[in-house]
Amino acid sequence: MSENRTATPLRRQPVQQRSAKRVERMLDATAELIQEMGYEAVTTTLIAKRAGVAVGSLYQFFPDKRAVVQALTQRNLERFMAAVGERLGGVDHQHWWDVVDSLLDIYLRMHREVPGFSKVHFGDVVDVRLLDDRRDNNRVIADSLTQLITSRLDLSAEQVALPISIAVQAADGLLNLAFRRDPQGDPEVVAETKFLIKGYLASRLGE
Repeated sequence: MSENRTATPLRRQPVQQRSAKRVERMLDATAELIQEMGYEAVTTTLIAKRAGVAVGSLYQFFPDKRAVVQALTQRNLERFMAAVGERLGGVDHQHWWDVVDSLLDIYLRMHREVPGFSKVHFGDVVDVRLLDDRRDNNRVIADSLTQLITSRLDLSAEQVALPISIAVQAADGLLNLAFRRDPQGDPEVVAETKFLIKGYLASRLGE
């Protein structure tokens, strides 16, 4: 499996708390603007204005709009993985795939509630390698899930890596279909997706 490390979009890391808060404001502003206008219409000037910072301040940390959105997408992935990790915390490793439905619910909730997420998801709208220039976005997610599952449950990466990768790819395509049919995610397609993914993982990783 590829090393689970993503490239940083930042020119430099914010050292002081004030700088870190400024970067967070830029990311929040970007998310709001993407939600309102879509990725293509957003500019660094608009981001800076919405965040209440000078454009030059933005360029201290980010070389361009793509880098800002990359940082926003990485933040979303971190929040997704944290929520997934919390849900996996008390799961019986023998039947962990039974919580697949709640993992998909985390994704659905982010799509409905997190500004900008419904427009760019985990980055494919911008670049299929937005999260890491060595791996496509779904591979980054699959590797992150594999690492999380193997660190918390009594399973090896060799057991779960390929099934997780297949499940992520299948879920991505099916959830895209659900959102094309209904902006909130067609409930019938979502239900079928949960059934399919749980059944597949149980067949590959069950006793």
